[in-house]
Amino acid sequence: MKKSKYPRLRTKVYRGVGGQSWSYYVYDMRGTGKPDVRLGTDYAKAVEQWRKLYEHLPLTLGRLQEAFDRWRERELPQYENLETRSSYERHLGRLEPVFGNAAWHEVTLPALRQYLDKRSAKTQGNRELSVLSIIWGKARLWGMTPLPWPAAGVKDWKNPEKARTFEVTDGLFAAVYEHADRILRDCMDIATATGMRITDARTVRMPVDGKLRFKAAKTGKWAFFEISQSPVLSALLERREASRAECVMLLATDTGREVTRTMLRDRWDTARERAALAYPKLAADIRSMYLRDMRKRAADLADDTDAASRLLQHSSVKLTSAHYRTRATKLKAVR
Repeated sequence: MKKSKYPRLRTKVYRGVGGQSWSYYVYDMRGTGKPDVRLGTDYAKAVEQWRKLYEHLPLTLGRLQEAFDRWRERELPQYENLETRSSYERHLGRLEPVFGNAAWHEVTLPALRQYLDKRSAKTQGNRELSVLSIIWGKARLWGMTPLPWPAAGVKDWKNPEKARTFEVTDGLFAAVYEHADRILRDCMDIATATGMRITDARTVRMPVDGKLRFKAAKTGKWAFFEISQSPVLSALLERREASRAECVMLLATDTGREVTRTMLRDRWDTARERAALAYPKLAADIRSMYLRDMRKRAADLADDTDAASRLLQHSSVKLTSAHYRTRATKLKAVR
């Protein structure tokens, strides 16, 4: 007897009253007391479904998990920024247990709103559903669903968010800077002088011909700074060249190693805590400050909001004003 390559995979034919016929594939459930599982009319997809049933894997075809799996495999690796990939992976891990087994028509606007209501971290809930929206759009392109995003065209359906208005004052900056080591100080100098994100400050290469060139990891935008126009960058470069560390990065250890995220995080936590203990009156604010807030300080040090927006390479001055430029505007009395 010839052994089937795909045991239990069967073809069935449905005949209409007018003589029409349609063929489709099923997973034969005879002997189990359960009805046959329809696998559709596409052979390749039917074989994929068969494999998951035969090997007792989760059946995802026609459900959001199918899109989650493909997006994780094909789309997520294309994000160059490590922090973005990491956060998207975390968001996906939150979405899968809730929406993975759902059929597309089961994900409605009330279902999305219910997810946000039950989510304890309200802002993170918004981010997670933003990722779901991205995946939904890809699923439509892949032909997994013809349905539009359930919240398309609906305003104010997410949790309300309030922009963080923390200001890195001269005193707060000086307190941590005082207790930081050379590597952390250099990173703080790069970030506050240029407005770079910490990832870019950590990975920017040594200047060439007096220009510090970089490509923003998050946006892909190119920019450069004239070292001679910045006393902070000029002094930093002198220190860096004096160290003779053989590393292509501007920020490097004394032995020429590239500075990692973990190195910076550990140094920041240590310096911040020492500063908090040294300045009890500022302790609460010091402990509330993040290393990424150095970008906010750069925005505040700019001449005005327009200059800050250009420095941070924002596409909108409104974004700069809402989230980065926290220093009060100086006005002149008229009489």
